[in-house]
Order: sequence, then C-alpha cells, then structure tokens
Amino acid sequence: MTTFLTYTILGLVLGSVYSIAASGLVLTYNTSGIFNFAHGAQAMFGTFLYWHFTERWGWPVWLALIVVIGVAGPAMGAALHAVIMKGLRGTADVTKIIVTVAVLLGTVYLAQWIWNPDEAHTVDMFFGTGSKITVGGVVVRYHEIVCLVAAVAIAIGLRVLFTRSRTGVVMRGSVDDPDLLRLNGHDPERAAMLSWALGSTLAVLAGVLIVPISGGGLDANALTLLVIDAFAAAMFGRLRSIPRTFAGAMVLGLAANYVLAYLPSAGTFTGNLRVSLPMIILFAVLVLLPQDRLRGAAIRTRERYRPPTVRAAAVWGAALVAIVYLYSLLLSDAGVTTFALGMSFAIIALSLTVLTGYAGELNLAPLAFGAVATVVAFHFGVRGSGLDARLDVQGLLLAVAAAALVGGLVALPALRLRGLYLALATMAFGEFLSNMVLRDTTQHEWFGVKFTLFPDGSLIVPPLKAGPLDLRDGTTSLMTATVLFALIAVGLAALRSSGYGRRLAAMKDSPAAAAMLGQNLVRLKLSVFMISAAVAGLGGVLMASATGTVAQENFSFVGSLALLMLVVVAGIGYISGALFGGLMAGAGSAVLVSTFGDLALENEGMSDVYRALGHLVLVATALVGMGVGRNPSGFVHDVVEGYRTLAHSGQGGAKPVLYGAGALGAALYVLALTDVIGAWTFALIALCVVMLLPAVGRVYVEEGRARATPLELVGVDEPYTDELRAALDRDLGLPARPARPAPARTEKGEAHATA
Repeated sequence: MTTFLTYTILGLVLGSVYSIAASGLVLTYNTSGIFNFAHGAQAMFGTFLYWHFTERWGWPVWLALIVVIGVAGPAMGAALHAVIMKGLRGTADVTKIIVTVAVLLGTVYLAQWIWNPDEAHTVDMFFGTGSKITVGGVVVRYHEIVCLVAAVAIAIGLRVLFTRSRTGVVMRGSVDDPDLLRLNGHDPERAAMLSWALGSTLAVLAGVLIVPISGGGLDANALTLLVIDAFAAAMFGRLRSIPRTFAGAMVLGLAANYVLAYLPSAGTFTGNLRVSLPMIILFAVLVLLPQDRLRGAAIRTRERYRPPTVRAAAVWGAALVAIVYLYSLLLSDAGVTTFALGMSFAIIALSLTVLTGYAGELNLAPLAFGAVATVVAFHFGVRGSGLDARLDVQGLLLAVAAAALVGGLVALPALRLRGLYLALATMAFGEFLSNMVLRDTTQHEWFGVKFTLFPDGSLIVPPLKAGPLDLRDGTTSLMTATVLFALIAVGLAALRSSGYGRRLAAMKDSPAAAAMLGQNLVRLKLSVFMISAAVAGLGGVLMASATGTVAQENFSFVGSLALLMLVVVAGIGYISGALFGGLMAGAGSAVLVSTFGDLALENEGMSDVYRALGHLVLVATALVGMGVGRNPSGFVHDVVEGYRTLAHSGQGGAKPVLYGAGALGAALYVLALTDVIGAWTFALIALCVVMLLPAVGRVYVEEGRARATPLELVGVDEPYTDELRAALDRDLGLPARPARPAPARTEKGEAHATA
C-alpha cells in the first residue's frame, strides 16, 4: 500500500507540472491559432536562467523566481509574438509549425552556446530536499506540494479567465475573428501578445518545477523534450478545455509512475516504455478523439510553387550529376564522404517534397522511416563479416519495402488526421521509435532465433555492393546517391504532372471538394505516405552506409525537425528545395561548425572567436527558419522567378550577365583545380553567385533600358511593343496580360481590334 501511495503522489506531482506546461500551450493556441512547438525550449531557457542567477551569481531563490517567472518569461513570450508570430497570418500549417520549430532549435543552440553542455548544471528543490512532511507513511517534500498547489491554482485561474472575464473573451476573439474584434474597439494583436506572455511564463514555471523532481540535472535537449511530453496532456482537452487538460496531465503523470512501479525492472524495456509513454498516449488520443470536419473550400495562403516539367527535371538532373562529378574532383576523401552524406539527406528530403509539398500532408519524423529501413538492412541485408562485409541489393530493396510498409501502418490510424493533428501524430511515432526501438540493446528470442535490435547502441552498415558497383569507393558512393536523387526527382516531376499528382494537389487545396468529385482520400493519403516513407527509407540506408556506423542520435527527433525546417526555408514544393535543405542538414552546417572548431584548435589566441562563430552558424540557421513567415514559398521560389524574369527580359538583355557568370564559374573552378583556392571556398563563392545573379541581372537590364530610352519616353522615342508593355507591367507589379491581337480590316479598309 505504501508503494502505491508513494508512486501515486509522485505521479500527481509529475502530472501537476505537465498540467502547468500544457495549460500554457492551450492558452497560446486559443488566442493565436499557433501551436507552439518551442514551448519546451522556452521552459528550458528560463530554467537555465534560474540556475544561472541562483548558482553562478548567488541570488536568493525568491529574487531569481521573481526575475525569471515575472520578467524573463513574459518578456520572452511577448517578444516572440511581436517579432515573429504575428506575421504568420495567412500562412499554411507547415509554415506555422516550422517557425515555432525554428524557435525551438534556435533556443536550444543559444542555450548550448551560453551554458557549456559538458559542464554539470543542477537545480535544487525549493526549501531543500530536507523540508518535507509525511502523509500516510509517504514522504512529501515542500517542493512537490508547491507543484500541486500551483497546478490547481493555475487551472482554476485560466478557467475563470477564459469563461468569466472580458480579457479572456477578447483573447479568444483575437484568433476567431480579429476583424470583428477591431470593430468593437479592441486590439487583437495586443490580446495575442498578452496570451503569449502568459504562456511563456507558464512554460518557464513548469521548467523550474520539473527539473528537481526529475533528477535535478539540466540538459538543453533533454529538458526540451521532457516538457514536450506535455503535448499529450494538451491534446486531452483538444487544445480548448483547461479542465480536460488538467485531467489528462494527471493521467499522464500517474501512468508514467505506475509503469515504473509495477512493470519488471530487468532489461531496458520498462525504462524505455516510461520515456515513450507520453508519446504513445499522444498518438492514441489523436486517433481516438473526434476530428474537425473536412474543409469545404480551399484556404488561400501565401505559398506559391511552380512544379517543373518532366523535361526540365531531366535536364537539370543530368546537369546536377555532371556538376557533382566535377566538384568531386576537387574534394579529399573525407570531403567526398561528407558530400555523399549530404546527398543521402537530400534523398530523405525528397520524401517531404512529395508528402508535404505536393499532397499537403505533414510528417515531423522523416528520419524515423530512415531508421526503420536501416535496422532492416542491417539485420537482413549484410553479407560477410569484417572488412569483407557488404550490403546486397536484396537487403536494400527489403529495407525500402519495410519502410513503405511501416509508413502505411502509421498512416492507417492517422488517415483521419489533418494539419496540426497529423504533425503531432508523426512526431509521436518518431519519438516512440527513438525511445523504444533505437534504445533497445537487450537480446530477444523469437521462434528460437536470438537477435538484438540495436546491439551496443549502434549499427555498423557496410557499403552496398551490386555486381561491379561497389560503394566502398567514396566517389562511387557520392555519384550513386546523386544519380538516385536525380532519378527520383524526375519520377516526382512525372508524378506531379500526372493525374495522380493532380489528385494530390486537389486534396491539398480542398479535401472536401476532392471527396465530392469522387476521389478516394483514404487511398490517396495511404499511397502518398508509403511513397514518402520508401524514399526516406532509401535515403536512410544510404546515409547509414556513408557514415559506416549509426546510433540513435543519427535519427533523432531534433534532426528530423532541423531537416524539415531547412527544406521549408528553401521551398518544400520544389525539388531543388529538397536538394538544398538536405545538403545543409547533412553536410553544410556540420562542415561549417567543424571548420570553425579546427580553426579554434589551430589558433589558440582566436579560439574563443572561432568557437563563437561555430555556434553562430547554428543560431543563424534557426534565425533563417524564424523568418520563413515573410517568404513562405522559400528562397528557391525567388531564385527561380528571378532566372525566369532574366530569361524573358527580351532582346537578350541579360545574356552578358549570364555569360559573365559562366566565365567566372569556369575561372573559379580552374583556380580550385590547381589548389589556388579551397574546394569549400569555391562552393561558397559559386553558391553566392547563383543566388545573387538574378538581382545583378535585373539591375543590369534596368540600367540598359534606362540608357536606351527613359521610361517616360517609351512609346514616344521608340515603338510601344508588347515586350515593353510586359516589362512595364512587371516593374509596376501588375498581373501579366495577354498579347493584343492583330487588327482586322473591314471591307472599307477600317482597322478594328478583334474582340
């Protein structure tokens, strides 16, 4: 009985902290329509501030709490809304999610920059561990009593705020109908800012309370994911009801502690299940709760994508293969391996293009399907041992098929989910896989066969060998990944232009309309999930083969979020967006960080500066993701439109710029080939040229026009042609108009314009 009471009280304490964190989520979602994935990161950062004030600066606990919870927490939430969140109106769900994901990643990177993760950081309980009382033979500390009292008080206070106060009504109206709210004399942005300030305050309070009861150790990633467990409690109330959220949090806390108390402690299963339980409950709640009705009409968003034709995709695919081969001649063996790793991530990113860019379905855990394929390839596709070990083609195909099958199994219960709910369901699957499967290092026996899913916490995946094709050679591995990326890209372009692709686009725009036209949405969702999972599985196996040895960290949830963020920043509706996002996630950021790390070791006097630059690269990457709300189509869209404008500038006005850029690229390549400049320097300069060329070409063309004829004299000093009219419309931002038809002459010789 004492054991039951002990774990019950501990469960209620844990549930109370989950309730505080989940209440902050419900508050911000109800008043802004944005689900804050950075909620856990805000809790983490506030807790680190509390530790810094109390342990490093020696402040009293009461003063640190006032500053952190009363000042830093509200200021953090208000600043997020004012700078970032209020600019997300009119964007798609994926853009809103990615912006908060970028805030999460940026906050984690910033915390690891300020507080060295290799140093120990501990937070003590309020009043100390010795301050306690005994209830029914169970020891209850004052800190735990504070958690319970705070949770009940906050739940009651928020309930009263939403249902009994004018301020709460204004907060809810700021997302329901902001225009109507303005007509009644209220400022919806001010109400939303207040809700974000309160939500951030609750997140920080939850972080300060939960760390001492979970061991006292502070770790940026661990604490962020620990507060993310409160997502399940928030979904109990469907992000609306505070009482149901409170009840769900208590169920979550009790279940986690009962698992620890009553399940066998031998092996790693019980510990892994306890860590995974919030995500299991989250997935079950999402599937079982009633869903919103299908959208009756398309929601107009600011995202605009222009899918390529099959011919264009084939041409650019061939060009990519040639460019990668020429660039590989400049790289060392280590550089080739890193580049091959980046191309494998680009293949995984293609799974997001077809699923989210084409079909509008969300997946926050693409690396999880790569992990499934890698585990299957390791157990069923490796032949030989030691240095002679190879991965065969049958094992690779089996791994891809297994990933597709798991994708279908995950999609089946989630077929009725859309938007945010689907994103949370895939997140729950990714976390469950990471905690239950990739942490399973114990030996199992089924039907007389002994096996270990993740022996010693890592998998050694040898290179693929198929006849004369042996990927042990780095260049061969790189070119194989590049050719596969090009082939899949052409296949996706053909899929997008087919009838199936048009059905996917219709489902993305308006599921209800697509269903009314006779489309089978269940079949469409299931098939596109399986296609996406298969592509991610292929990329995952290639990534594991390029790395050689993979561990749980290679398929982490944070890694999936970083990949998705970079692809959205580039343009998730574009194949080139997947290429850029995958290369940056798999190689670009790591290369820059390691380069600054090497410079810090080589130059002791400048070591602090170089280490700071390495951290700044990661933070800057997240900052770019935070700004995606201003350009939700991605920068690839701007680059593509810029080149298209140059191509149609008329009279070859941009040809000198294009020829000059080609000559510059050839000269830089010769310099890199002769070791005058480094390979990575060449890549950075070439990338800058490609990105800036449309702007340079536009300036050149406009100056050429100005030199030829001033705009006010167009039609006076030179004929007013259709090309000039189109150029003027483009400069003024007017929509393109059809060309004027030739005049038709009547019998009397009079010219009349045809209708």
